[in-house]
Amino acid sequence: MTIAGRPIGPGHPPYLIAEMSGNHNGDLGRALALVEAAKAAGADAVKLQTYTADTITIAHDGPGFRLAGGLWDGRTLHDLYREAHTPWEWHAPLFGRARELGLTIFSSPFDETAVELLEGLDAPAFKIASFELIDLPLIRRAARSGKPLIMSTGLATLGEIEEAVAAAGEVPLVLLHCVSGYPTPPEDCNLRTIPHLAEAFGVAAGLSDHSEGIAVPVAAAVMGTAVIEKHFTLSRADGGVDSAFSLEPAEFKAMADAVRTATAAMGRVDYAVKPSEAGGRDYRRSLYVVADVAAGEPLTAANVRSIRPGFGMAPKHLPDVLGHRAARPLRRGEPLGWEMLAPREEPHG
Repeated sequence: MTIAGRPIGPGHPPYLIAEMSGNHNGDLGRALALVEAAKAAGADAVKLQTYTADTITIAHDGPGFRLAGGLWDGRTLHDLYREAHTPWEWHAPLFGRARELGLTIFSSPFDETAVELLEGLDAPAFKIASFELIDLPLIRRAARSGKPLIMSTGLATLGEIEEAVAAAGEVPLVLLHCVSGYPTPPEDCNLRTIPHLAEAFGVAAGLSDHSEGIAVPVAAAVMGTAVIEKHFTLSRADGGVDSAFSLEPAEFKAMADAVRTATAAMGRVDYAVKPSEAGGRDYRRSLYVVADVAAGEPLTAANVRSIRPGFGMAPKHLPDVLGHRAARPLRRGEPLGWEMLAPREEPHG
């Protein structure tokens, strides 16, 4: 599949998405700065979330509407999402700035009206968040656009993923392995799930990562993941609803560089001598004369040894060489060759 002309999948470097989420802290200027920082940090795309507090939940304090434990302990859903949402009137300037920079921008819609807004902005793809993976009508509505879908699978059973894939129909699709823990301990990441997702559903697979640091996404890159999504902030010290598990610009840049280096290093199965090591063959071990030898004198372990450099006979020939007589005077430091050996005398009988 491709997004805005960028191929995604086997044979291509991981597609790196900087997830802005609510780390704009309610400031359009900061949101624009995040777009610019994502470009500078090496992201392939920046992603928004398109909802309002009233489209994603209701203002209510009954059972289930107030969070218990974790980063947002004690807050109501409506209060949290009111703080975290990206106002719809910001979308046009954010899309415009990203396009000026040559940075792909798209979003996660959380209801049908969000899909309509993003279609009006000609978003090149849609992302379905983990918590919305079971909202099959939303997936079908996004798929009707014909745009590629990226779907996160946090909290989902294999059966629920299968239903979501079926709802997506024939549109180009990437599934992201995701653990919806904020932050996610590395031991919960189970990155071996990524190739299983790809094999099970016949699509490209990637990682939506909520762990701290860059080790987990770099490990995923080595496994051949197609997409890596990581939350992004200008500064964790400035706060923000997702800042605790987000990367700062220098960290995202370090991740991008490490991921691309790791991907390039994977290469292919290849035992040929590489250009970078071509001269090294001259400095492997070989057989050398290590003490002067008179013509006709036998070669022994005292005057022939396997040493570096590698311009003599291969060390495997040492047992065959010992006991031969020198065909001519041999000088210490000469690489040994077959022409330097006198033929063995055949026993008479």
